[in-house]
Amino acid sequence: MSKRRIFDIGFPGDTPPVAEPAVPAGTEAPSRRGPMASAISENAEALRERAELEARIRQENDSLAHEFVRLRQLGLVVDLIPLDRIRADEITRDRSSERDEELDELKESIREIGLSNPIRVVQRGEGYELVQGFRRLTAYRELLVETGDSAYAAIPAGLVPPGEGIELLYRRMVDENLVRRDISFAEMAELARAYVRDPECPARSLDEAIKTLFASANRQKRIYIRNFAMLLDALGEELAHAPAMPRALGLALWKRVEKEPGFVNRLARRLRAEPDRDAERELALLRILADTPEAAPPTGGEVKPRKPGAKTTLRVAHGAQIAQCTASDGRVELRLPRDFSAIDRLRLEKAVAAFFAALDQ
Repeated sequence: MSKRRIFDIGFPGDTPPVAEPAVPAGTEAPSRRGPMASAISENAEALRERAELEARIRQENDSLAHEFVRLRQLGLVVDLIPLDRIRADEITRDRSSERDEELDELKESIREIGLSNPIRVVQRGEGYELVQGFRRLTAYRELLVETGDSAYAAIPAGLVPPGEGIELLYRRMVDENLVRRDISFAEMAELARAYVRDPECPARSLDEAIKTLFASANRQKRIYIRNFAMLLDALGEELAHAPAMPRALGLALWKRVEKEPGFVNRLARRLRAEPDRDAERELALLRILADTPEAAPPTGGEVKPRKPGAKTTLRVAHGAQIAQCTASDGRVELRLPRDFSAIDRLRLEKAVAAFFAALDQ
């Protein structure tokens, strides 16, 4: 049986086939990849690039996380905290119950330029406890009520590292407020008394509490704080305006309490006789009682005559200065760093006349 051979038949108009280039001897022909192989190669390249990118992102996130932890441990992380998530009742504030007269100035400053110094808080569960910045927090709350502006619904706050004990929280507040010029010894004494009463307080006595909280103060100042604290312990709730009491008056009262067993009862009765007294009247009563051996009349009036040779010494604030006044039988002496000889004679005469008129009222 003969073999049949098949020949390519070219039809008119067909393009002649292109011959494959000859491959030199001793070399391999270039491999040809199909569409599937190309897709697999491209996908592998993309996966490799994605893995490298993810590794760089993880490294950057780890670095940022470590930096965040470091800054938070230093208390340098600041966030906007909603006012309704901040409490101010875990630690006792060394603040008077009366409204701060300078709060309006602070509010006006916040309106104009914003809050320059963030408050400090520590996280407690789902909320935050205030550590520093009671006035700033109060100003924001009042501004929110007065304006209704949502800009005051959250306040910039530095986050104190979690886990700080009650002692360190008190110390942070005390050290910040020691720079206040208007903080009174009665406020500092009340803070020490509250610290001792706190169930988490490590201090076992008033002296230990004062030494812990006011470690930045000198020894003499701590003694004054202790004397005020003992005075507040003795009088209980009888003092309605203790923060207004000057240092000299408080120390004079405590000396009387120490020396005279019945003095506290007389003082308490005298104060209870005028329950509606304001701060000025309370200070006047305390000054009378601090220098008078006998109790003052229950409804005012003149004090009983003092023994011959008795002397009364007062310190009265006059602007930024303190005037020292010494009164004795037939003599009143006023000392103030001021040249009274430079005052017009007529003005000086009117001032003296007003002084005597006030004494006779």
